[in-house]
Amino acid sequence: MSNGLRILVIDDEPPIRRLLRVGLGSQGYEVAEAPNGRAALDGLEREAFALAILDLGLPDIAGHTLLAQIRARWPDLPVIVLSSRDDEAGKVEALDLGADDYVTKPFGMNELLARMRTALRHQLAVGGERPVFRAGDLSVDLVRRIVRVGEREVKLSPKEYDVLRLLVHHAGKVLTHAHLLREVWGHAADPQYLRVYVRQLRQKLEPEPERPRYILTETGVGYRMRAPD
Repeated sequence: MSNGLRILVIDDEPPIRRLLRVGLGSQGYEVAEAPNGRAALDGLEREAFALAILDLGLPDIAGHTLLAQIRARWPDLPVIVLSSRDDEAGKVEALDLGADDYVTKPFGMNELLARMRTALRHQLAVGGERPVFRAGDLSVDLVRRIVRVGEREVKLSPKEYDVLRLLVHHAGKVLTHAHLLREVWGHAADPQYLRVYVRQLRQKLEPEPERPRYILTETGVGYRMRAPD
């Protein structure tokens, strides 16, 4: 049964397009395919899509260039990037250009579907925040600025709260180091500042700070807050 959401798959590899067509179709998504960047732009001009899945290795237009064009012309369209396992710089660049998330090849369909649901939920929530964020035992009241783990209220410094609030506002989405530093400190601060504050937050919020369940590390890229319950 269709859920009415139309997805554009932009990938030059027929086996990947077939995998996505079958996998997404089984979950009720309607899938359109574009084997290159030009076909993707033509498709986006013709009809509206709920989300795009973009492989960065296209034959005609560099993936990052196409992403920048999509973000400029369709700023509200969620985009999930497909990237190679060892291309950390490419992931960071894609996220900084406005990609909503990335999935590393080879990927599992369940992981991709989870990333898609998060990106779609985030797009619907643009323009407002849920007043209380909850994930497991963690709750963050964004109106009253109260943070609790279970019944215990946690006291945070202003900067710790700023980092946490930004992560919560984009829960489920990976934020790059540069984005976090720019939004919280307002300039190109030393990345060590961020590591220090994330470590402090984990000490206060995580049952096992060395095995975090809320603030997750995306190695070489940034951090991701666990999606809300």
